[in-house]
Amino acid sequence: MDRTARLYKIDQLLHGRRVVPTAIFLEELEISLATLKRDLDYMKDRLNAPITWDRARRGYRFYEDAAATKHYSLPGLWFNASEIHALLTMQHLLSTLQPGILAPHIQPLLARLQALLGEGDYSADEIQHRVRILGMAARNINYQHFELLGSALVKRKRLIIHHYNRQRDETTEREISPLRLVYYRDNWYLDAWCHLRCELRCFAADAIRQAAMLEKPAKNVADKKLDEVLGSSYGIFSGKRTAWAKLKFTPERARWVSAENWHPNQKSSFDKDGNYLLEIPYSDDRELLMDILKYGGDVEVISPQALRKRVADELRRAHGRYVSK
Repeated sequence: MDRTARLYKIDQLLHGRRVVPTAIFLEELEISLATLKRDLDYMKDRLNAPITWDRARRGYRFYEDAAATKHYSLPGLWFNASEIHALLTMQHLLSTLQPGILAPHIQPLLARLQALLGEGDYSADEIQHRVRILGMAARNINYQHFELLGSALVKRKRLIIHHYNRQRDETTEREISPLRLVYYRDNWYLDAWCHLRCELRCFAADAIRQAAMLEKPAKNVADKKLDEVLGSSYGIFSGKRTAWAKLKFTPERARWVSAENWHPNQKSSFDKDGNYLLEIPYSDDRELLMDILKYGGDVEVISPQALRKRVADELRRAHGRYVSK
């Protein structure tokens, strides 16, 4: 925790409690007594913080005299990356929300987000003007279907859905037990037990053409099993039968890829020539294939042979579209 963050934490503790013992400061800030005293002295001497030691109650507190706080203010605080992303994303999602049962509650939430964004020395309008969060490749969802998925999910009821399979260009009727919704790469997916296939499946929410809730209890699947089947492999097309892909990126492309996290369990290293070696688990290769192909000649699949062949076939097929006939 840097000094500015510590100063805000000290201020928060003093405002939240009438008296703060030294031990509480040391525990919350995870600093030494010497550092605490330096921070308190800095706040009092440089920032005019009305902090005093209460001998009777054995702790620090603010003066109760309002005049003592007149010239006290903390330095402007900027958000960290996760905080600014979360606040602006929440604001965007709430402002574009379709009318529904939450409508009366939305404006107070937006007002609170506006206040949070405007804390410190920077106005909310300035932050929104200077920071943009762009979604990529988000697909449109039928919101009525989505609300039904959510209702069945929390009520633990089964659904009948008509699901469109883009790869096969066909629609099938499925009876499913919804288990969890997943937001991945700006799109929503539903992890569910498919009673037609008798196995766990992941359905793109935007590919559900029709949906109806059944008065049947949903089948429950343990979180451990769900993560084992749908959460252990690469991307949204995961599965239990996991293989490992070994990819080699050129030194030039490594400058970007080595800073990326493709999978929580990935393994990586550099070889003597500066190539970046990345190993990731996967089951279904569709999404992995797309991510490999976008790097063109800057990546080579080392193994397994089946994935290497798939990529080579796709590259030959792409090359064929550019060869003069």
